[in-house]
Amino acid sequence: MSTYIDTMHPERHAPYDDIPRDVRDFLNYMGAILNRSPRTVNGYYIDLRTFFRFLLRQRGVVPASCAFEDIDIRGVDTQAIASVTQAEIYEYLYYLKNERGNEPAARARKLTSIKSFYRFMTVKSNRIAEDPAKDISIPSLKKALPRYLSLEESIDLLKNIQSDFYERDFCILTLFLNCGMRLSELVAINVNDFKEDTIRIVGKGNKERLVYLNAACVDALEHYKSARAALKKLAEPRALFVSARTGKRLTARRVQQIVERCLQSAGLSGKGYSPHKLRHTAATLMYRHGNVDMLELKEILGHAHVSTTEIYTHINTDKLRKAASSTPLSRMKFQQPETPASEQPAEEQAEDG
Repeated sequence: MSTYIDTMHPERHAPYDDIPRDVRDFLNYMGAILNRSPRTVNGYYIDLRTFFRFLLRQRGVVPASCAFEDIDIRGVDTQAIASVTQAEIYEYLYYLKNERGNEPAARARKLTSIKSFYRFMTVKSNRIAEDPAKDISIPSLKKALPRYLSLEESIDLLKNIQSDFYERDFCILTLFLNCGMRLSELVAINVNDFKEDTIRIVGKGNKERLVYLNAACVDALEHYKSARAALKKLAEPRALFVSARTGKRLTARRVQQIVERCLQSAGLSGKGYSPHKLRHTAATLMYRHGNVDMLELKEILGHAHVSTTEIYTHINTDKLRKAASSTPLSRMKFQQPETPASEQPAEEQAEDG
């Protein structure tokens, strides 16, 4: 089975040897032509593999006793792909909800994978004539407000780091909380990505952006670089964040563990915080306390569209509180009406009696 992502070299992938040729061509198109990141392409790979496994089981092509993960889809040819109906896609969505327990966001993402694949098969490569997914609408999803640390919690987190490599872990948290970078962006940073007070970040779709470093980031980096230079073993000298034991680049999972441990030592575990929530925290603090506008925040976070950034306009509670207080009616106080006893309702007069 293809694992696709090479964990040591996330820009590489294993051969697509367990999927149909058409799907393999689609993934190559996504990566090479549309310049989607390896992690994004891997998501399409998993989603489409699951869909065609379901299809073969649904059509009775494989024995009922065959485990879902063992279903071989390599024999699904262009003719079989063209024969998929809209009803079968609806059956698949029903299966995702009721048998796999997928939430609406997960089902919407998997439907997007199918729609993108069939658009490639019909419009981009002209391999089939009809698109069975064309008229299936992706349901609108409720946008939840991002979870983030308060300013006080952020300070507590930085003040309560317990680590055997304090300089490194303090620097990691400082960059997360000040620069709003993604986890994948942080682990990919190289030593030569810095120039004066800027850092070159490679974001989604291999898009580069410059992020300016404030005084706290510069100070944390200087202390960490001194500690890093003292390491006896440096297996990957280009990598900025490395293991103190092996000298190799930290993996995304290892950084997650570092953040989880630091949150626990600060008494902030169990609240749903994660490296991605630290990114939300950075954006929220910039917007609420730094008077950063949406276009500036979009560039800092590396969003493709300002509509993605606009979610942070809903979390400035200070502005909302001020707006609610701005109406002249906000100063009205409760007053007991001065109603003569003769005009009171009969039941109230009886009670008074």
